[in-house]
Amino acid sequence: MTTLELIQSELVKLPEEKLDELYRVIRNFAASQTPVRNGGIMTKLRQIRIEAPADFAANLDRYLSGEKSVDADIH
Repeated sequence: MTTLELIQSELVKLPEEKLDELYRVIRNFAASQTPVRNGGIMTKLRQIRIEAPADFAANLDRYLSGEKSVDADIH
């Protein structure tokens, strides 16, 4: 007999009023077995949002030197 068949054979022996309790146990067990996915580095990097002027990347050196101001150029 497979494990599933053994479990099913035991289930039919249980009184109806015990099945709710057993279902809660099974549901909690199944939930604890589901791995939580936090995502990898690429998932986290895709979540980064930068608020900057349209030319920020092209003129980064000017923004860093103070020649251009981020506050004045954000749209």
